[in-house]
Amino acid sequence: MGKPESPSSSEGQVIAKEEAYNVTISDQRLLDLGYRPKFRREMSLFGVLGISFCSIGILNGMSSALQTGLFSGGPLGLFWGWNICSFFMLLIAVSFAEICSAYPTMGGLYFWVCKMKPDVPILGFFTGWLYSMAMVFTGVSANLSAALYLSSLAEVGQGRSLTRLEIAAIAWAVNIFSGIVNTIGTKAIGHMSTLFVWWTLGGTVVLVTTLLVKAPMMNSADFVFTNVQNFTGWQSRGFVVLLGFLQAVYTLEGCETAAQVAEEAVRAEILAPLGVVGSIAGSWLIGLAYLLALLFAVQDIASVQATTFAIPIAQLFYDAVGPRLSQMCLIVIMVSQVMAAITTFTASSRLFYALARDNAFPMKKQFMTLNRFQAPYWGVWTSVLIGCIISCAYIGSAIAFNAILSSAAISVMLSYLQPIIIRVFWPGSIQDFGPFRLGRWSWPINFASFLFTIFVCVLFILPTAYPVDVLNMNYAIVAVGGLLVVITINWFWWGRHSFKGLVKTVMS
Repeated sequence: MGKPESPSSSEGQVIAKEEAYNVTISDQRLLDLGYRPKFRREMSLFGVLGISFCSIGILNGMSSALQTGLFSGGPLGLFWGWNICSFFMLLIAVSFAEICSAYPTMGGLYFWVCKMKPDVPILGFFTGWLYSMAMVFTGVSANLSAALYLSSLAEVGQGRSLTRLEIAAIAWAVNIFSGIVNTIGTKAIGHMSTLFVWWTLGGTVVLVTTLLVKAPMMNSADFVFTNVQNFTGWQSRGFVVLLGFLQAVYTLEGCETAAQVAEEAVRAEILAPLGVVGSIAGSWLIGLAYLLALLFAVQDIASVQATTFAIPIAQLFYDAVGPRLSQMCLIVIMVSQVMAAITTFTASSRLFYALARDNAFPMKKQFMTLNRFQAPYWGVWTSVLIGCIISCAYIGSAIAFNAILSSAAISVMLSYLQPIIIRVFWPGSIQDFGPFRLGRWSWPINFASFLFTIFVCVLFILPTAYPVDVLNMNYAIVAVGGLLVVITINWFWWGRHSFKGLVKTVMS
């Protein structure tokens, strides 16, 4: 007579059956969309949510771009810009969640555009290439930012300034490290993204507490909510405040990254939309707490503007909490920055995989090959290679490098615009909705998202300083224009012959 099963054993069997059932449902949804499952579904809600949190990188994103708003609008522009932009970015996230729930597949924005507008393949091709390059450029920006934080650490702790070559070398090292982590595969990324959620929460508590407790002088509420600063040279106060909005938009880009790992998540039609919306909602609240601490604790905005540190926020920390605690704050942000950099290459490698699967990217066999860790390693190391090449530009010209990186933010918003335009002008483009559906609120939300995205794309290319000269000109329009020209040439030379739309890997 056999031993009776223990309660823990039977409970484990129930959980295993539930997981198997959920995987079956997710795989069947993918089969219905025409794709054979190739990835193991090893990501939980926390992992999927963490991927988008990682990509947004609220602590590092806000810290790296703080000076944009601080010098263009000051505390008033930063506070109100953060809340206004967060609201509209949440609308965009909700719009994406509805599409993602219907099409929980790798490729994200690219797949959505192809699926909703199959009669115009050039639109999907442009979206896929533009967004994949934007993700690579964003990764390069994140890697260089990590290097600049390390440079600031050396300046604060040892009084030593790193050369451009040394900073570029550190960026290369972070590039390669990002490639190694992504090569290890889905489980490693899932664990790291889960860690990132806790790191962000814990790091926010540490930074906010340190700033509020140690700052020798606290600013008044009147200063935080109404003070305007203008180091731009422009005379229009309203325009200057609007320029500060770019800091919030730049920080909050990345919620859609959850869709890139949809084929690696259990119940992706539910978890991926939750990741998209939850990451923006959480970032709004966490970012607001961190921003208020920074504004109440900043000692002298002119000192931050005149800093010699590699990252301006290092001066804010230095003035507010002293050299030793400044180093701790910079380490917290730098670790967050490295993890954020890793997820951008996660997104770009999955995009390359999705594009290759549909004959929209060359070397299809190679870019669809997975290693034993279930990682599309060709896409990973292509991202690393491009990142290392672009980082070389920083050695020769910081202006040229910044132009390339600022084009990434615009390219992401232009990529956002494609599925939103389809949902606005072709509202019946989704035939089979998923569990997350907006109903009668769908069109108003998409229309508001459309107007905001257009507004931001225009704002991103306007000059941020006056008078405009060779050194302060906004070259982002040149970089984005160049990228669009390259994609256009690629379409007419190769893409239109190879890419005809989504390619099903299994027939219904």
